[in-house]
Amino acid sequence: MGDIEITFEDTTKLQEYGKVPIAFTVHSILEVNQLRNGLGGLILEEVPVEKSYCVDFDSEKENGPERWLKRWDTENWGVIAAFDQKKRIGGAVIAYDTPGVNALEGRRDIAALWDIRVDYDYRSRGIGSAIFLKCIEWCRYRKCKLLKIECQNDNVRACKFYAKQGALLGEVNLYAYPDKPDISRLTWYSKL
Repeated sequence: MGDIEITFEDTTKLQEYGKVPIAFTVHSILEVNQLRNGLGGLILEEVPVEKSYCVDFDSEKENGPERWLKRWDTENWGVIAAFDQKKRIGGAVIAYDTPGVNALEGRRDIAALWDIRVDYDYRSRGIGSAIFLKCIEWCRYRKCKLLKIECQNDNVRACKFYAKQGALLGEVNLYAYPDKPDISRLTWYSKL
């Protein structure tokens, strides 16, 4: 990783944080196959999509770092930043102890990895793993027992990344997105 610095920030830096792109191209999805209507378990099978497409969460309504400040009280949130010299190249945002954030389930022993991103030119260099480790450190300091990570089955690269970090797939919701019926929510958990 060379001279990459991973550091803690607060949410006043979200505007700068949001300048690192989060968009990714979907070439395949993790198809959720239910065995015996789910009684026999689930199998996730990576299958190519008919036509590749781009997902950019920052461009979606109510999404993006600057909008989070308007939507939630982010006082308890953490920001992890990755820099190459003075250039911001990635980071993560962690939600914690925030009323109205459903992912936290009203619990103070769960934090949610709200967002993680690495600049295109720096991907596949171990920077995401270093950022993830800082997230774990941040959560442990707050005595959290779980780091919850919501992902979608069309973000295969992210799902493989979370599994590589030791996260366990804890929930599959086939019907989480009424406006996107072909997309399932996969919720990962890192035990702290």
